[in-house]
Amino acid sequence: MKKPLWRRVKRRGLASCEDFLRAREKYCVAACSRFFNRARGDRFWAFCGEDGENRALLFCHHRILFPVFAAPSLRGIPVPRFLGRFLLLNPPHAIQGLPSVTGVFEEALGGLGYEETDRFDYDLMSLDREPDPALLRAGPAELALVKPGMGDLEEILPLQADYDREEVLPRGSEFKVENSRLGLGRIISREQVLAAKIGGKIVGKINTNAESFTRFQIGGVYVHPDYRGLGIAKRMTAALSSSLLAQGKTVTLFVKKHNAAARSVYLKAGFELICDYRICYY
Repeated sequence: MKKPLWRRVKRRGLASCEDFLRAREKYCVAACSRFFNRARGDRFWAFCGEDGENRALLFCHHRILFPVFAAPSLRGIPVPRFLGRFLLLNPPHAIQGLPSVTGVFEEALGGLGYEETDRFDYDLMSLDREPDPALLRAGPAELALVKPGMGDLEEILPLQADYDREEVLPRGSEFKVENSRLGLGRIISREQVLAAKIGGKIVGKINTNAESFTRFQIGGVYVHPDYRGLGIAKRMTAALSSSLLAQGKTVTLFVKKHNAAARSVYLKAGFELICDYRICYY
């Protein structure tokens, strides 16, 4: 029997971490994606029970902490003692995951002197079946969905910039359009993207922002304010979701709790609410 402790995961232990994440993938697609595409320098720790099985996983990717626990109950799983020492060398930018887990680490970070600058609470949603076919015909008759290329970057940039300002940037952060341009370039080159066109003008966008073992995650859904209420977001969501499902993976997204309009779009597309989700910034 092993004494329950947080232990640094070495290379040979990554397979058991993958098994742990796969079993909980529906609730932590972002974490699974970062693990799936882990970078050199990422740090992983596992909390093992007396039977040697993983009970929790914590890892740091680009100054974002991802805690994943086996169950919502935190009984018997302490905050890692090494956390303070590690964060002195790697100051956190954010922590994300289920609120029942992030809340414990938020408290620990506060005790270590880290000040939370913003917090976003979301509804985590999942789609495991084809969306309503009627939504694939939603929107104006002249609406066309196209796959944009790098040549469309500057036309899409104002939409991405507004999305970043409204949905992404934490309070107190300085907006820089060049960051939006760089981010959009990465999205167009690496992710699956659709742009909505009316009369040859791009008026909306949607893209994936993560891919894990068996799931895609959708994000970046934005329609120009002058074209909202016409069904464009519904059609984009249904079309991209249908394409992703056809690739043999199911779909996840999270939406801010106060964004009733977006939540309505996703529910009508067939997404189901599965739990709460949180991102805290420091």
